[in-house]
Parts: sequence; C-alpha cells; structure tokens
Amino acid sequence: MKNDIHPEYREVLFHDIGVDKYFIIRSTLQTDKTKKWEDGKTYPYYTVEISSASHPFYTGKQKIIDTGGRVQRFEERFGKKK
Repeated sequence: MKNDIHPEYREVLFHDIGVDKYFIIRSTLQTDKTKKWEDGKTYPYYTVEISSASHPFYTGKQKIIDTGGRVQRFEERFGKKK
C-alpha cells in the first residue's frame, strides 16, 4: 500500500438519537466532535437518526403497505403463511 493516501481507520462513537443508543464502530468518518465514553476513553462522536436499533425492518415493527390489494391477491393465490 502507498503511504499517506488512506484515511485514518479508527473507532468512532455513533449515537442513534431516535432511541438513545450508542455504538462504537471502526470507521474512516471524519468528525470534529469528541465524547468521553464509559470506558474512560475519548472517541470521535457522530449522531445518526436511524440505525439497526431504531429501523423498523431490524426491530420487527415494519408494516406492509398494500397498494391495490396486491398482498391479498398473492395470499389468495398462494396461501397465507401461518
């Protein structure tokens, strides 16, 4: 690899403000904010609105929006899963 062309890869503290959850993930994200974490270390800090902790698909709260009865026709044709 060439020297001095790659961004710094480090641990970053992400904060999902929707459910007030924190994640420490390695990233190349550049941010000026820092925050001291429970382990006593100071990490670069970045807020996000949606993560796996708040997204309906991952939390199991996703709803199917039926447009024109497509879901009902599919269930009539192939049977509904039980």
